[in-house]
Amino acid sequence: MIFLGLLLPALLGGSTQASHGGPPLDCVDAERLCLLDHQCNSSYRILEHCAIEEAMSLLGWDARKECVSAEAELERSPLSGCKCHRGSKKEEQCLKVYWTSRFSHRYHELDVSPYVEMDTEPTWNGDGSRLAGILSGSSVPTDVENQCLEAAQACGLYEKCGNLRSEYVLACTKRAPNSETCNRQKCHKALRRFLDRVPEEYVFGVLFCQCNNTLCGERRRKTIVPSCSFEEREKPNCMTLQHMCMKDDLCRSRLVDFQHNCQPLSMSRTTCPRDNAMACLRSYVGLIGTIVTPNYMSNNGTEVAYWCTCEASGNQRQHCEKILTMFNQNSCLQNAIKALNSDAHHTLEGTQTSARSSQHFQDDDMNVLPGIVEVKHVDVVVSGGGRVEVNQPISEKATVSNSHSGATGFGWSAALLPLALLPLL
Repeated sequence: MIFLGLLLPALLGGSTQASHGGPPLDCVDAERLCLLDHQCNSSYRILEHCAIEEAMSLLGWDARKECVSAEAELERSPLSGCKCHRGSKKEEQCLKVYWTSRFSHRYHELDVSPYVEMDTEPTWNGDGSRLAGILSGSSVPTDVENQCLEAAQACGLYEKCGNLRSEYVLACTKRAPNSETCNRQKCHKALRRFLDRVPEEYVFGVLFCQCNNTLCGERRRKTIVPSCSFEEREKPNCMTLQHMCMKDDLCRSRLVDFQHNCQPLSMSRTTCPRDNAMACLRSYVGLIGTIVTPNYMSNNGTEVAYWCTCEASGNQRQHCEKILTMFNQNSCLQNAIKALNSDAHHTLEGTQTSARSSQHFQDDDMNVLPGIVEVKHVDVVVSGGGRVEVNQPISEKATVSNSHSGATGFGWSAALLPLALLPLL
């Protein structure tokens, strides 16, 4: 007990210092430390009770005063400054702790993200050719009519991407028991699983592929199976939709994160906060699979929005329209999408020029670009005697020399054929 008494202040002081200096403490770990201290434990338990009561009905003045007092007691605790990691296994548990300890801010603090700050650089370590190949639809730069189709095929050839895509397509197209509609909650959960676990370059490839025709635009719009994940028979009021989101820890967190990273700033070079356009794209992706899932509004442009309306908003019409402009007039988000495709295009041009200049030295170097899955087209006989062309993957680790020896690395996966045959949703 004496040892614990000496150790605990050091832990508490260290965690508080980390929140101001080094990496922020994870809120799950911060809660564990808090519960070891009598005063912190007591204040935190009061706030847990406050959160439960507030969810059922508005608190009275005296009860709210007690909650705010308990929150103030935690300002020097490990919970002060703690953050969460988006997509982690304990994300929802972590967010529950985060918002419990910030009871008075849960409906008003819309500019401070509960998540650890995102890197400016992409997660594919600056290897632009990897994303460029997926966005262009080919490991060898070409003019592609339907880049979204090619990006979807690239996903299908990578086993993890293909399997998780199959999971969410099934979840979002399967009818719920005794219903004519899908189970939206399961659909959203499967979508989040895909978006959180698949490498970023494949996710960006299918969501932000560049289109020059309506067929490509339709595939891009239907990537998230909007008939289940996005649309409803009747459009709800935008304020109602956002109010529902704010009552859910996960949705509130993802929305606040989007506000934090995508709020347009006229003084910024990219119009994005901290000129971090990549963080804005990640925050936008984070909203997909929540109550306020956004999507493309047509097959002919990149305008995105909620599925909601501002009709019957009364004297709140201006506030409602402000919610809509978070997307359809968001210069940061639009510039981030354009920059992503522009960077991929320039990377491809550079790769193509480099490949042509070195062709007389190593002609085989053009066969497999770094990090890109090479594709073989083969005919497969399907039931009924027909044939369909599918893509056979070759391992990302295969070298130029062993790719000619028949090494395929991935081999055939049971998930590949269903993906190759998926209809346009």
